[in-house]
Amino acid sequence: MNQVNSKVCVVGDFAVGKTSTVERFVNNHFSDKYLTTIGVKVDTAEVDLTQDLKLKLILWDIAGTTEFKHVEMAYLRGMSGYILVADGTRLTTISAARELKTQIEATHGELPFVFLLNKSDLQHAWEVSDRQREKLVNEFSSELFVTSAKTGDHVAGAIARLAELIAERELFGPQ
Repeated sequence: MNQVNSKVCVVGDFAVGKTSTVERFVNNHFSDKYLTTIGVKVDTAEVDLTQDLKLKLILWDIAGTTEFKHVEMAYLRGMSGYILVADGTRLTTISAARELKTQIEATHGELPFVFLLNKSDLQHAWEVSDRQREKLVNEFSSELFVTSAKTGDHVAGAIARLAELIAERELFGPQ
């Protein structure tokens, strides 16, 4: 079996669920305790893409921010793709996601990514309407996933989709 290693950065505003999403995907675990990530936390996970191809994701969970400073930009070097996370209960986190995506593209060009609108388990408290979500699909890409790190809803599917996008780029070049 062939294995490809790929660095994936997980980015978004403070407290959107980046660490919880990684923890759910890597260890199938969720904790209600909020611990702020300081700097970066690195985990790995493997995704079987085909019978003959496995993608090893090196997940860099970067501390929450609304815009990258010099240190955060250094963490992004060498990434194959990224997971952009926003919190459906806080509309301001979408503005932060826009800014982060713009900075990534200005520095690293267009890379494979998925956009997670997290905390679907708190849908009753969402500030993002269905109409706004439709606009986000067009703005960010069709790779928008409504997820819940708490319940695990759509987390694995979103990251598996990112793995497919990265593999396509790694094997066949940018489209």
